[in-house]
Amino acid sequence: MARKALATNYRIEALEAHHDRASFCCGVSELDIYLQQQAGQDLKRKLAAVFVLTPDGKTISGFYSLSAHSIAGADLPPDVAKRLPRFPLPVTLLGRMAIAQALQGSGLGEHLLLDALNRALKGSRQIASWAVVVDAKAGARSFYLRHDFVPLPTSPDRLFLPMKTIETLFAA
Repeated sequence: MARKALATNYRIEALEAHHDRASFCCGVSELDIYLQQQAGQDLKRKLAAVFVLTPDGKTISGFYSLSAHSIAGADLPPDVAKRLPRFPLPVTLLGRMAIAQALQGSGLGEHLLLDALNRALKGSRQIASWAVVVDAKAGARSFYLRHDFVPLPTSPDRLFLPMKTIETLFAA
């Protein structure tokens, strides 16, 4: 219950110039540098949509990015691949996701993930996407496995969650 109450103190919005990217620190330099130096450029060039978790409209407590992507059906587990076409499958890439170091373990990572999955699901109703794919970074693999993501046999740190599974999460 306390975790849900904590999440209500935050909102998730598109990254904009007024957000304080310089102060963000999650403890993984690759993710910190991405938000501080690259995310704005990715937005301008339409390479990623970046969303931030904020308590006040300025401070960034977490973020994630989404992009269009594709994966080969042959890369999927055989029992999944046999039911799918052989051409590249459209997916949504959850490219990067991080929570500020001081808030890690608070449940806000799950809050961010659910928002990303819901946003991907809504997008898939306009532009086809078979699944959400993530390349787990810095020990985050177990987090995604706990949320039912499935590893690709050839790349165990690349995981996917089919849109049909995501639909069940948000079925009312």
